Amino acid sequence: MLKKQSAGLVLWGAILFVAWNALLLLFFWTRPSPSRLPSDSALDDDPASLTREVIRLAEDAEVELERQRGLLQQIREHHARWSQRWRVPTAAPPAPPRVPVSSPPAVIPILVIACDRSTVRRCLDKLLHYRPSAEHFPIIVSQDCGHEETAQVIASYGSAITHIRQPDLSSITVPPDHRKFQGYYKIARHYRWALGQVFHKFKFPAAVVVEDDLEVAPDFFEYFQATYPLLRADPSLWCVSAWNDNGKEQMVDSSKPELLYRTDFFPGLGWLLLAELWAELEPKWPRAFWDDWMRRPEQRQGRACVRPEISRTMTFGRKGVSHGQFFDQHLKFIKLNQHFVPFTQLDLSYLRQETYDRDFLARVYGAPLLQVEKESTLPLGEACTMLMLKEDMMENFIQSLYIPYSIFQYRNLSNISIITCIYQVFITAQQVLGQQFNR
Repeated sequence: MLKKQSAGLVLWGAILFVAWNALLLLFFWTRPSPSRLPSDSALDDDPASLTREVIRLAEDAEVELERQRGLLQQIREHHARWSQRWRVPTAAPPAPPRVPVSSPPAVIPILVIACDRSTVRRCLDKLLHYRPSAEHFPIIVSQDCGHEETAQVIASYGSAITHIRQPDLSSITVPPDHRKFQGYYKIARHYRWALGQVFHKFKFPAAVVVEDDLEVAPDFFEYFQATYPLLRADPSLWCVSAWNDNGKEQMVDSSKPELLYRTDFFPGLGWLLLAELWAELEPKWPRAFWDDWMRRPEQRQGRACVRPEISRTMTFGRKGVSHGQFFDQHLKFIKLNQHFVPFTQLDLSYLRQETYDRDFLARVYGAPLLQVEKESTLPLGEACTMLMLKEDMMENFIQSLYIPYSIFQYRNLSNISIITCIYQVFITAQQVLGQQFNR
């Protein structure tokens, strides 16, 4: 509509211009001869008078032409003024749709705790092979013990890793009955120093702690990259572990490598912690047996760890302070995941406390209830079974399954002690759950 109005103004200006010129021509044609003009015969007889008359007419025409130019300029000015007054701002071209920009992955260092195992090469080779980014996953090897052969192996990786050395190699004074456990005191001292370097000197926001005798799975880095935001957002979590203490071949569902759990038991053996947790633990860090100390209620404070159905780490180190006893009985049988799971593309919100506890309790109370005293065999064919036994029978029964009692994964919800075992069998004491199941 505005374009039509503008065109109309131009048209009227043109009409006015033509009309003015027509009137001007009519004026000249009908203009009477002025009295002062000489007669035709006089003009013929006086050429000078004719010349003067022509010059006068030319001057008059020039004056009129200037007037016409002024009129045309006024028409143009009025047209521009009216166009500016009625102009509607042209709509800006639509902005391209905003593409959500995901925040860049956090920088999560891998802290390798090393001592005197030259086989640390196996650990480092796997870490470097599967590492997706040196920028986002820097590898820091902290070495204790001063073992030169191990130091040379670590140094051979050059700039691919960062090699730091625990400076205090002195003996530690221990209670007389703990002399044979001095190695555990040195390990605790080393952990404290190494974690202090990561969080105080290098100032990283988090770290994954790996021992030098661990081999990692293909999706090890993917697993921690995906669970880091969950750990950061959920205050009811205090760690993410790559290890399943019950992860023997016959005790896991190999068809579900993507399955993750919450556990009240601290698994260790490849675990992620935040700098905030270290600030809490460092002032009271124990002199020895740090992993058992981590499992005590005063450290855990009701918080849980995330752990996988199938372990993302596997230990190959029989040599150590335990002299391989626990390795031969249990650790060497843990299954290592071999299938890459794109955890960063999965919805892990089911691991948030409210959602997880609600679903977990529904599965527990929905399971068939059996009394072990009345059952001759453990019903492993059931997808989910609740066994009830007297409290004083608990430890003996679990040991009969040839699984150390201390490594069972368990949940403690609403004063209900639940131990998650093989094939999703939940084992609990009759004294604890008797009232709930008699409802």
